[in-house]
Amino acid sequence: MDIGFVGLGRMGANMAVRLAARGHSVSGYDAAAGARDSARKDGIKVANSLEELIDGLAAPRVLWLMLPAAITEAVVGELEGLLDAGDVVVDGGNGNYLADVAHAKRLAEKGIGHLDCGTSGGVWGRERGYCLMIGGERAVFDELHSVFHDLAPGVGAAPRTAETGGVSDAEEGFLYCGDHGAGHFVKMVHNGIEYGMMASLAEGFAILQSAGIGREARAATAEVAPLENPEAYSYAIPVPEVAELWRRGSVVSSWLLDLTASAMAKDPELSAFEGRVSDSGEGRWTAKAAIDEGVPAPTILAALNSRFASQGAGTYSGKVLSAMRSEFGGHSELTGQG
Repeated sequence: MDIGFVGLGRMGANMAVRLAARGHSVSGYDAAAGARDSARKDGIKVANSLEELIDGLAAPRVLWLMLPAAITEAVVGELEGLLDAGDVVVDGGNGNYLADVAHAKRLAEKGIGHLDCGTSGGVWGRERGYCLMIGGERAVFDELHSVFHDLAPGVGAAPRTAETGGVSDAEEGFLYCGDHGAGHFVKMVHNGIEYGMMASLAEGFAILQSAGIGREARAATAEVAPLENPEAYSYAIPVPEVAELWRRGSVVSSWLLDLTASAMAKDPELSAFEGRVSDSGEGRWTAKAAIDEGVPAPTILAALNSRFASQGAGTYSGKVLSAMRSEFGGHSELTGQG
């Protein structure tokens, strides 16, 4: 079975390379010439147009999309007119699960299969493998079972939870999650959890970083509460070394902590970053699902709001707060006094 990747960015190209190394027939296309050139250097057979990519695949063809959600809709529309009955579209990007349901219905009218495949693994997946969460028709999933198996990390990636029975797909690192949209629904919640885990680590390290605030001279003002017991905050904690320490034997050890320790080792002050954190959609969709289901999710919602604040989205509300304080108490925003 031929597989054509549409989208050869950091994820798509690496996934294509991993599959090709395991004996699959893989080619790809990207609208960006730079991405095409980079993929060619990695040994991927690259087409110069979507039509050329499809024409070069043997039937039944599999088109694996690794695209931003905003682009996927238009590409699926193009594929409707280019693919034949029996072909399959796999959406491996971070799309909205509701869009998967609509896309699958449209493609099914022409006999084209559709799977949604939530993909986690980042730039490390090429060597480590990818965690894959898959939704759609079970028969189509079964047809591509070997592809998912070869993309996934394998059972050796983590200790087995139980030693009874044979090795399951989940233990290999991929899972059929249910009907159309289920794969991206699981990935959506995965990313919502990721928001919360990342925020918790970041906040904890920020508290450690500020543990020496009691040694700093702080001007007393009527607007800012004084630091009680400044002698209690006189530590110079080596934060990067704490990150390294917690990787060993700590209950908060994780891959996210591994990556944090690596970043701090390379740049202890994290001077290369401004602190603006993007949100690509999954956190918002997870929050909406939690509200629709009536499930309390305060950690995920707080982490999402923290990302909004980092993007400057709270600037206007901050201005309104300052304006109100000025109006009712004559408080000065610039001096902190009034």
